[in-house]
Amino acid sequence: MRRQWHVAGIVQGVGFRPFVYQLAQRYALRGWVVNTSAGVDMELEGDAKALDAFARALLDEKPPLARIDALDTKVVAVDQTAQYDAFEIRASVAQTNAFQPIAPDMRVCDDCLRELFDPRDRRYRYPFINCTNCGPRFTIIQDIPYDRPNTTMRAFEMCADCAREYHDPTNRRFHAQPVACPQCGPKIWLEENSKINIQNLKGDDALCAAQRLLAQGSIVAVKGLGGFHLACDATNENAVDALRARKRRVEKPFALMLRDLATAERHCFVNDAERALLQARERPIVLLERRSTSDIAWNVAPNQRTLGVMLPYTPLHYLLMADDAAPAALVMTSGNLTDEPIAYTNDDARARLADLADAFLMHDREIHIRADDSVVRVLENDAYPLRRARGYAPFPVALPSETPPLLAVGAELKNTFCVARARYAFMSQHIGDLENYETLQAFEQGAAHFEKLFRIQPQTLAYDLHPNYLATRYALARAERQGICAVGVQHHHAHIAACMAENGLDGARRVIGVAFDGAGYGADGAIWGGEFLLADYCGYQRAAQLAYVPLPGGDRATREPWRMALAYLQRAGIAWDADLFPVRAADETARRVVSRQIESGLNAPLTSSMGRLFDAAAALVGVRQRVNFEAQAAIELEALADTDENGLYESNLAIQKTHIEIDVSPALRAMIADARAQVARPVIAARFHNGIAQMTRQVCLQLRAQYGLNEVALSGGVWQNMTLLRKTLQLLRADAFRVYTHRRVPTNDGGIALGQALIAAHSIAKQKI
Repeated sequence: MRRQWHVAGIVQGVGFRPFVYQLAQRYALRGWVVNTSAGVDMELEGDAKALDAFARALLDEKPPLARIDALDTKVVAVDQTAQYDAFEIRASVAQTNAFQPIAPDMRVCDDCLRELFDPRDRRYRYPFINCTNCGPRFTIIQDIPYDRPNTTMRAFEMCADCAREYHDPTNRRFHAQPVACPQCGPKIWLEENSKINIQNLKGDDALCAAQRLLAQGSIVAVKGLGGFHLACDATNENAVDALRARKRRVEKPFALMLRDLATAERHCFVNDAERALLQARERPIVLLERRSTSDIAWNVAPNQRTLGVMLPYTPLHYLLMADDAAPAALVMTSGNLTDEPIAYTNDDARARLADLADAFLMHDREIHIRADDSVVRVLENDAYPLRRARGYAPFPVALPSETPPLLAVGAELKNTFCVARARYAFMSQHIGDLENYETLQAFEQGAAHFEKLFRIQPQTLAYDLHPNYLATRYALARAERQGICAVGVQHHHAHIAACMAENGLDGARRVIGVAFDGAGYGADGAIWGGEFLLADYCGYQRAAQLAYVPLPGGDRATREPWRMALAYLQRAGIAWDADLFPVRAADETARRVVSRQIESGLNAPLTSSMGRLFDAAAALVGVRQRVNFEAQAAIELEALADTDENGLYESNLAIQKTHIEIDVSPALRAMIADARAQVARPVIAARFHNGIAQMTRQVCLQLRAQYGLNEVALSGGVWQNMTLLRKTLQLLRADAFRVYTHRRVPTNDGGIALGQALIAAHSIAKQKI
């Protein structure tokens, strides 16, 4: 009997063909297996029971990095004169317009780690050791099929020993495209900067010198999988201060790389789910609660209760941190100036990081596409993504319905884009804030690469309605230039659609979408952000909102929360008394200007933003009157909150003809009364959070009673606030709501492109009916 299989999914570069070869040997089957641009094809003949056993094992025993999305089987008539003599792995076949998912980069596996530190192994202390179960994938791929000539490793000709392993189907490195060794593969070296006097060193000498520099308080640029990091001793306050000054990053927390799990547990509280994420093959940065006994410098994460921690994930990282010659805790932050994309080529690093780093730990394996580190939190024992990049991208999101070839360009902050076709949505890695030309270039390069890699020629472009977003301008200009369709998508509708899509909800489902964030261009031209939408992929109804309040000074109010506090006080009819923190934060002239802006509406657009409400609350409590990075005031307000406090501040729900308007004036009055009664600030912060959670519950109950909807989707950057999220989930579930949250893409604007793609696809389908 003879059967053919076609396998779609993550099945290239993960050891799938040698796995098939070994199964064929186990069950005495003959035939062939081949990589194509569409996946893996195979044809096998033998006993029917053996073929059945093979098919079961194909699913049950697949390699650790493989994911099978589709498995098509058919029986083939056997020509007795053309039977197979053996089983073979055939050369890859390129197919026009075919595509397949690509594996993300993965941390070095345990087998390779054992070899890395085994003096008897020929790859002992080799910084680029890898196999089919680990190492670079996405960041070195230039085209499909995933073969060495289509990667940046084509520059390194394999030696005889590596070639023997590469061509041996029983070897762990069979067709491991980045396979290399000290004789034939990439090399590392240390380059001096003019600030210090060191000789250019290579190999282990370079590593040892880098360790010494880090221990002495220097800043070293380290080339990794997806770009450069800037590293320094995380326990050295002076080194961290120097890095902040050079990078122009005033207070935003730095990420840490800690030597091992024991080191992480010495500095942070780590539960089982967090421990699993720290050690996962994706190796994200995990936000952990800091221990009071930790000696990590305070200025690594000022005014925070958490630290962003990752463990080493490349052989180079392990070697750099392997012994006491280097600090056990390193700051490992993106190699860039604040607001610029990460440096990923050697020349780019030399040019852009020369004033930031004292030395460069370089290597000559080219990075084709840049990728930052991913960031996650733990929610209910599972990952809750905040930034999706290395380790996760470009792993696709399976869609609930077919989509035409399209590109969704995302938003401005935390930009990612999405290319989609058939039932796959390929979300890009984190691009950054599209606020300068350098980041726009990174966006354009990334989009072109994805379109090439996944054989997508967009027929439709989806974009945010904000006319000044660079991504929006890109989409509209490209649509006009190429004569293709462009679909504008409201910001918060896209948030809710993204949450629906990753949870597999089909087009017939309508949910109560609770979209809380900092800003999104509304259909009425106002700045939305505290929205309850009755939504599906085809449209939405704005069923409830925070009452509008002026945004005095426009964008300046996002950097100076005292402005928002004064606007909310005026709306609530509360005098600007001198004992209030935001009143004291500005002089009389500035307050007079703000008052005129509020009354006249000049440079004071209306907003319903939940993010700005949190800013106002933080200012009223005295947490923060001015911020240095996005959401800083809200983050510090959450960090202050007493999680054992059950009191709350109530809001008023005003039922209008078309929607519910939420007035938080009663909550603000109660907050100010508590502050004047000298109630502890952590209690006030907690009562504010509890009040917002209770208000969300009350609105959802009202909408369920009115519209009969019982499913709630939570999306938007405010839902990164774990205190608010956990309390809201508890309340909604107690009322028997079915609640959807993000698990595959970020709840912030880093996930919005997925929602844009689904809405645009349904818009096009609706037009064709």
